[in-house]
Amino acid sequence: MKQEKTEHGSSAQPVVKPAHISDTDSHRLPEVRASRGTDPRQVRSAAALRQALLDLLTEKAFDQITVREICARAGVHNATFFRHHADKEALLNHVAQDEIDRLVAISFAHGYSHKGFLALCDYVAARRILWRALLTGGAGGAMREELMQLSMALAAEYSDYPTWLPQELSVICSTTLIVETLSWWLKQDEGEYSSEAVADIMHELVESAVIAPRRPRAGD
Repeated sequence: MKQEKTEHGSSAQPVVKPAHISDTDSHRLPEVRASRGTDPRQVRSAAALRQALLDLLTEKAFDQITVREICARAGVHNATFFRHHADKEALLNHVAQDEIDRLVAISFAHGYSHKGFLALCDYVAARRILWRALLTGGAGGAMREELMQLSMALAAEYSDYPTWLPQELSVICSTTLIVETLSWWLKQDEGEYSSEAVADIMHELVESAVIAPRRPRAGD
């Protein structure tokens, strides 16, 4: 997802770093977020539109929601909506960015640990309807791209975890395993798999595929 600037400019938001990165090194993390303006009216309108979409997603599927419904729920004019977003997919992408920020703050700081995976799963389970819409609906591709870009940005500063793969490939593989496991889970009946069960699956997948030492080949 592309970062958006308003006519008022943009300012960088702090980037969450893994817990293993020291505070003295944190200033070197790349900036991966930009704010979308600070005009109070614009901020209020943008927040109202995002909340309206979140509320509507608890009532119906994303493809059944119209821009007119979002505006009516938010209490803003259609023209205001289109000053902020090109279409409802763009609004969903902005909601996705906010959700990823929160997910990273909660879980990525623990690294590839069971505690981190459990925090991630607990957060997604608490917002299941929204995350199902984000990962399995129209914004799925953008969500995957955003998560991959953020993982790459963080991994650029943190490369101490053991992996038999080249660093960039290890990030691609681990992020893909995590995202696709979440997508699979959200397609199952609610309650069929607990957060703990899915966290166990993620941990085992990443441990065995990315972190575990390379098995010797025949003839080695």
